[in-house]
Formats: sequence, structure tokens, C-alpha cells
Amino acid sequence: MMPSVTLTAIPDLPDFKPGDDLAKAVGNALVAAGFAPQDGDILCVAQKVFSKVEGCIVKLATVKPSQSAQDYATQLNKDARKVEVILGQSSRVLRAFKHEDQNEGTMICRHKLGFTSANAGVDESNLDEPGTVMTLPADPDASAQELADALGARFSVQIGVVMTDTFGRPWRLGQVNVAIGLANVPATMRLEGEADGWGRPLTVTEPALADELSAAAGLVMAKSAKTPVVLVRGLRWHRTVSSAVQLVRAEKEDMFT
Repeated sequence: MMPSVTLTAIPDLPDFKPGDDLAKAVGNALVAAGFAPQDGDILCVAQKVFSKVEGCIVKLATVKPSQSAQDYATQLNKDARKVEVILGQSSRVLRAFKHEDQNEGTMICRHKLGFTSANAGVDESNLDEPGTVMTLPADPDASAQELADALGARFSVQIGVVMTDTFGRPWRLGQVNVAIGLANVPATMRLEGEADGWGRPLTVTEPALADELSAAAGLVMAKSAKTPVVLVRGLRWHRTVSSAVQLVRAEKEDMFT
């Protein structure tokens, strides 16, 4: 039998709010959908869910823009208060630009966690309250581990959790989901020393397993359908202590910035 993997978007999850019990809600939804967790399952969960329950929401009315934020705001036609939040989440602004056909420009930033993305992950979509923006969780790996541990204890199984977010990519159009938090799931799969289909040894092959899982989950994680949790079943993997930061290329090897 050929190996197969299934991806299932879990329905009927609530609109999460700060302080909600994420593990309880996800566990209940899995049971109600007939997908109680099994050993080896992996849950891909959108970052926004974690940010909401952890209260990573900033009211722009409480933000006082710095001069630097005001300068970027003028250049990019952005809200200076939003820019201030972006700067607060960033260790470095790599690019800031606005094309003629853009209403609002873009800031490409190195987040304090090490990731490089537009606007340092600061987002204002899928928020109930106007005049607010959302930031990434303070420790995505810890957040993912907490969810994995809680569900593992409830169902007496070993599962993995991947926290996903949507990033652009150098030299490629469009966005894909990537991993920004990991629990138990390897960040990459090192295949050096194994053989290809013709028996030749592999030397530098290292698939980005966590990013592949995230991108695949994005196929069924429809934003409009409010399905931020995807169950991946059937994949062979080995539990490990991992971090999504392991997927970040070292600055000395960075060919793009």
C-alpha cells in the first residue's frame, strides 16, 4: 500500500477571545468532528488563534508614535500608530517601500523572534474590535508545546503541534503558510547519507518538514471558513525537541538582505 497523508480542517471552533481555554476548545471540536487525537497526529494551528487567546491585541488609541514611526508613516501612507507597533516588534527594518499602485506601503522586518516578514507579523485582519492590531505570541514554541501537552494528557496520545503564519518568499510571488512555532515535530528532516531512487547518496538534502506541513495545511485552512485548525494524519515522524527558529537561516548565510 502506498503511503498517504490526510489533512482535515476541523469545523465548529469558536471565535476565540483573550483568556479562552484553547486546548479544551480544540479537543472538544476534534471529538465532535469524529477525529479524537491518535498517536502520531499533528495539528497545524493558525497563529491568530494563539495570539487571540493570549491577548496579543494592541489598541491603536493607546499607542504614541515615535518620530521614526511618523517618518515611515509619511513615506508609506501607513497609520503611524501601527508603524510604532511594528517597530516595537522588530529588531531591524530591512526594507520599506511603496509602489505607485499601492495604497499602503510595506515594511519588511526582522522580528525580535528572528523571523523575516512583512510588517513584523503585525496584522489587523480577523479582529472583532476596530482600531486594533494583533502581534505574534511572545514565545510561539512554548505556546505550541502547551497545547500539545494539554491534548496529549487529555487523550493519552503523543501528538505534534505546528503554529503557522502566512509569509511571502524571496524571488517568488504569493504567500504560503510557514511554521513559526513547534512542539515535538522536527523542523527539518536531515537525509544526508541516505540514497535516492537510483541508489546515489544524498549529500545536502534537508526538507523543511514543518514548513511543508504548514503549507499543506494552508490548502484547507480557509480564512473565510474560520477553520484555523487542521489535523494531519498518517505522516511518519519522530518526536524531538525542536524550535521553529531552527528554520531561520543564519545572517552570515543570508543572500537576500
